[in-house]
Amino acid sequence: MRNFIQSIRGYFYRVIASSIFVVTEFYDSVIQVSPLKQDDLLITNFLNNWFKPKESRVSVIAEVQDIAIEKNQRTALLLNGNLNYDLDIQATLSNIKKQISRNTRLVMVMYNPLLSPLFILAAKMGIRRGDIPVTFITRESFYDLVRLSGYEVVTIKPCVFFPFSALGIGDLINLIFPNIPLIQNLSLVHIAVIRPVIAEQPEKLPSISIIIPARNEFGNIEAALKRMPDFGAKVEIIFVEGHSKDNTWDEIERVRQSYNSIDRPIRAYRQTGKGKADAVRLGFSQAQHELVTILDADLTMPPEMLPRFYQAYCDGLGDFINGNRLTYPMEGEAMQFLNRLGNIFFAKVLSYAMGQRIGDSLCGTKLMSREDYVRMTKWRHQFGDFDPFGDYELLFPASQFALGIIDVPIRYLARIYGSTNIHRFRHGFMLIKMVFVALIRLKLGRIYG
Repeated sequence: MRNFIQSIRGYFYRVIASSIFVVTEFYDSVIQVSPLKQDDLLITNFLNNWFKPKESRVSVIAEVQDIAIEKNQRTALLLNGNLNYDLDIQATLSNIKKQISRNTRLVMVMYNPLLSPLFILAAKMGIRRGDIPVTFITRESFYDLVRLSGYEVVTIKPCVFFPFSALGIGDLINLIFPNIPLIQNLSLVHIAVIRPVIAEQPEKLPSISIIIPARNEFGNIEAALKRMPDFGAKVEIIFVEGHSKDNTWDEIERVRQSYNSIDRPIRAYRQTGKGKADAVRLGFSQAQHELVTILDADLTMPPEMLPRFYQAYCDGLGDFINGNRLTYPMEGEAMQFLNRLGNIFFAKVLSYAMGQRIGDSLCGTKLMSREDYVRMTKWRHQFGDFDPFGDYELLFPASQFALGIIDVPIRYLARIYGSTNIHRFRHGFMLIKMVFVALIRLKLGRIYG
């Protein structure tokens, strides 16, 4: 009987650890805080075994006041069942917030309140170790407590529907059931990830690198610089030219010499690869400032709107700021009808696959920290390198890392110069492939072990 119970516990916590590992695989560290007396640290042991390369990235601390995190580290604090024994959750979360930075995420394992009788029965029968849980939090109460404590819920994922491996049947059930409406409410536990809402200090605003990919955009280059607004912070501008058939490169060189300054340096690079995704990767790899963003050289996303992305980040509203072209009426022929329908379709499907709402998955302008982008490149090498525009290879890891995505609505303008470099059907099929991969890998994932 003891071996049977141990096997159940081992499988139960392996499934939970798998859900946590999906979020934290590319984090700098995972710290379990104040483990309960009955916690035999199976989750942290599983995580330690899965991290590659093998580093001491998983640790345990006894008290909240012992938390010490470097500002730029992407860190997860693990609370395994703690809230189910807590009689003042708001105070607990508020005290933790005093010790962390905006790059910290709280990952919490919480027992399903709908199944509270099962947990009480299991404790009385000796199947569960430790005291009987006293607090079972409904989703509504949890959202309120999180907001009152100065956080935002990034995601809540149902986890563990079947506590036995059963020759792989349990794995299949635990992968599929979280995605079935109504049934997903019957998981034994939920994994919640929340982010602290912490604004940047006005006297220490982050610097920003603006990447401008440009192919056949001769007539827009100087306008991009003339219309570039002030950010109230250090700014660098990086042009990346990609095999233009007009004089785009010569124009970039001309304006670089004319507009370059110590306060706003301008650099330029030429692609050896092809496509916007490759151009963005080159620009980001050369960026030297704390934040990175993209401005398409066609200027259909007005440069004057960039400070809104920057301000949303500085206000702590999200760590990944995404443009949304589908809120306001578009100017003239800025986007053809079929393209608009395609954009709406991709946004809806991607929102479902990622478990986070986004209004526009293909707007070229996105903003994030340079350090998070470095983590995204590691993710891309594992996930696959076949995104023609580079939007999904930023959105997917932003969702997986629980960065906190927020849309900034913009009015999409018609081109003044040149024509689009997008091939509707050829690129559309590539994006459908990416969506299919997202549904399989992000929605279903796998059970590690």
